[in-house]
Amino acid sequence: MASKLRSKAFIISFAILFIGALALVVWAGFQAKTVSTTSVAVTADAQQYVSGIPNLEVTDVADRAAADALVESGDVTAAIVADSASPTGFALIADDSAPTSLLMTFAHVPTVELLNPSTTDPGLRYIVAIGLGIVFLLSAQLFGSTIAQSVVEEKQTRVVELLISAIPVRALLAGKVLGNTILAMGQILVLAAIAVVGLTVTGQSEVLQVIGAPLAWFAVFFLLGFILLAALFAAAAAMVSRMEDVGSTTAPLIYLIMIPYFLVIFFNDNPLVLGIMSYVPFSAPVGMPMRLFTGEAQWWEPLLSLGILAATCVGAIWVGAKIYENSLLRMGARVKLTEALRG
Repeated sequence: MASKLRSKAFIISFAILFIGALALVVWAGFQAKTVSTTSVAVTADAQQYVSGIPNLEVTDVADRAAADALVESGDVTAAIVADSASPTGFALIADDSAPTSLLMTFAHVPTVELLNPSTTDPGLRYIVAIGLGIVFLLSAQLFGSTIAQSVVEEKQTRVVELLISAIPVRALLAGKVLGNTILAMGQILVLAAIAVVGLTVTGQSEVLQVIGAPLAWFAVFFLLGFILLAALFAAAAAMVSRMEDVGSTTAPLIYLIMIPYFLVIFFNDNPLVLGIMSYVPFSAPVGMPMRLFTGEAQWWEPLLSLGILAATCVGAIWVGAKIYENSLLRMGARVKLTEALRG
């Protein structure tokens, strides 16, 4: 673990991830504060409420029905209509979420009516999906590949023969998994701290309140998910004796890491896909936190998903340890999976 912390590859990759996370948070804050023109539909009896407000592109409409139609079609971002039941005398009509920049221009927040209510802002949901996906992909792939390379290197140099003469094979595997898990979780915690500080500094405390719990759950799910992957990476690498061959045995694991990354980004607004992802062990670390962020998961669902992931983790450790133990001292040609399991 100490040599990993000193390696240039680790320092450079972590620096890139650090800068990328910081840039994402700052960019999100900049986007939230960027002044832009907002298109609104305004009925004749509500004209006085938008008079003098800058950065508005006003479309006059005859009545509430016409305003609703323009909002639903996407021709305008929102509509301002007179409303005698509202304390301010008017209401703001939006499709799935009210534009925050527009609400902030009014001295008193009007009544907000959503035609197609959404639990989260689409832009923020997409940013969160990218953040969770990238952190999971890079951290799991970086440290998983490190474990695989160290296993093959020890076999090539015959160092492993000295190591297992001093400690049990499973203890050697446990050390690799534990050491890299500590490094991976340390990286996750640093990135979480960046997100918290960045959101606080850029004045996005409301966003922080929304993503705080999902980030905590992500750390818990990532812990078990990484242990599962780490054991399998070590087992896959133990089946070969040359560094050139390690890619052939670890390729399926790389795919298992990449698939959740693409799914959570492309289907961040699809409840069915996210629901399936949240119960599949290899995608649960990104699927369930995403559902918690959007408010689609019941209180018991993360507990059930975590239980499934924990059970799968135990099974993966058992299978991985068996393959690792039966393949570690076998040199030459690649060990077949059936042979490694049989011993």
